[in-house]
Amino acid sequence: MIRPAVPQDVPTILRLIRELADYEKALEEVEATEEDLQRALFGPHPKVFAHVAEHEGEVVGFALWFENFSTWKGTHGIYLEDLYVRPQARGHGYGKALLTELARIAVERGYRRVEWSVLDWNEPAIGFYKSLGALPQDEWTVYRLTGEALRELGRR
Repeated sequence: MIRPAVPQDVPTILRLIRELADYEKALEEVEATEEDLQRALFGPHPKVFAHVAEHEGEVVGFALWFENFSTWKGTHGIYLEDLYVRPQARGHGYGKALLTELARIAVERGYRRVEWSVLDWNEPAIGFYKSLGALPQDEWTVYRLTGEALRELGRR
């Protein structure tokens, strides 16, 4: 079952985020707290959203996303920040069901794309995304401003 996340899901979502970060060899980079997620997902003006996949009442996966905008398309889209299904639940269609729900939301709202990033070494994920018809955007390189560089630029 796929459903929108509720406030009671926050501790589980944070555990899943940590599992994903551990898989991506970046667990030490996770700074998010339950309070951060509670505020972002369920505060007075949420800008980020989550759906969870349940199996027999247990959350086994999640998709965390937000709206973006394409000047070229002239419409909003969905940016999938994280998609994760616990290893023991993989192969049962939960990842596909989560992405299907995001595609349904995008189509219903008139959005023209759903996009995300994937680590170049994550062959299982790349194969899964390609099997759904997703295409890599090899001509684009992601840049990130963070830490001291962000603070320095922000002080100018």
